[in-house]
Amino acid sequence: MADTAETNEEAGPDRLSVARSTMDGVTVVTVTGEVDHHTSGALRDALVPADPAAGARTVADLSGVPFMDSSGINALIAGQQAHEPPGWLRLAGLQRPVLRTLEIVGLTPIIPCYPGVPDALAD
Repeated sequence: MADTAETNEEAGPDRLSVARSTMDGVTVVTVTGEVDHHTSGALRDALVPADPAAGARTVADLSGVPFMDSSGINALIAGQQAHEPPGWLRLAGLQRPVLRTLEIVGLTPIIPCYPGVPDALAD
């Protein structure tokens, strides 16, 4: 099901791991570690498509992210804005503390959230 995979980027030693792959023509960004002001740049860079005008479709797998601060929220917003129609950004596998933070700031109605990557790809 995976079409391609790209290199793993790290922001700081053992702080954040970001891997990109392609599944069924959709970019899947798999993130592991805490997203804060030191690491959010790597997340933002991974979420912004190279050519947003081409209708980029991206699923961010955040199942490995136990913590996200406002810097991470800003990275998600930047990613969403870069995917404006005809493309889209979807979030998958959010741990409860991260999901709750996104709910509190009102981001969940703007960026669709799914239990897992397969759900986000199937919708």
